[in-house]
Amino acid sequence: MVIKRIGPVSCARITGTLYAILGLLIGAVVSLTALVGGFASRTAAGSGIATALGIGAIVAFPILYGAIGFVSTLIGAWLYNMLAGWVGGIQMDVE
Repeated sequence: MVIKRIGPVSCARITGTLYAILGLLIGAVVSLTALVGGFASRTAAGSGIATALGIGAIVAFPILYGAIGFVSTLIGAWLYNMLAGWVGGIQMDVE
């Protein structure tokens, strides 16, 4: 079995979704870290900034990671299709 072509958009959708989930997990860790830092702050301004940063991480990271994953996979699948046309696809043995 030889993979001759990869559907760039379908592959990018899957990878973009996986990256968005990864971004949500990383955003949650950043958010918790920011909140802990905010609670440790001795000033009200420091804790407010940390809270805003934590909430922003939960929203921004999944969007950024998903978009970057989608675009990079779209480009990668397109490049694979171009190169597979010139040098052949990836050979796989399947039972």
